[in-house]
Amino acid sequence: MNNGFTRSELQVLKTLNRPGKIQDFLETAVGYNKEKDGETCRSPRRVLRDKLAHCMEGALFAAAALRVNGYPPLLVDLLAENDDDHVLAVFAVNGHWGALAKSNYTGLRYREPIYRSPRELVMSYFEDYYNPRGEKTLRQYSRPVNLKRFDALNWMTAEEDVWEIPEYLVGISHTPMFRTRRRMYADKRLYDAGMVGHRHSKV
Repeated sequence: MNNGFTRSELQVLKTLNRPGKIQDFLETAVGYNKEKDGETCRSPRRVLRDKLAHCMEGALFAAAALRVNGYPPLLVDLLAENDDDHVLAVFAVNGHWGALAKSNYTGLRYREPIYRSPRELVMSYFEDYYNPRGEKTLRQYSRPVNLKRFDALNWMTAEEDVWEIPEYLVGISHTPMFRTRRRMYADKRLYDAGMVGHRHSKV
């Protein structure tokens, strides 16, 4: 099944036959979309053509590339307090979870498949998830959502923005990671490391 992609598009996607290759492609071949997440929501086909993506668009592209290479297309939505949200394309290898992501922040990108559950995977992002004031902001996460539910929209190859997917992610239940009113901050070294390559927009 070609999932609606052309032969040449499939050839590119099939070369990304390991999650690490997909992340490398997002890092080296796809520029950061400086439009805010609320202004565009490109399909994977458009990301491949335009070579631009922000957080949501990068996650959609990664999910499509995973699917072409035999993985289910799964997304996890992260909710933050006093900050922007973030979206991961997640995958499992031998029962252990990893993630792919496009981000302006160094620590919010790839994770090797070494985590025993989606919750454990999400917790690995906490220390690196902070706002411009340095406040650690990650608070909740969704269950993995299989994008097969959006196949009727041709989400992988649509020429129009695929807003239905982020709207669905925002509307589903999210699980609190912990409960606290205490504010926590990244130290200066962690903050500076995470800002390498920052482009004046969050994730």
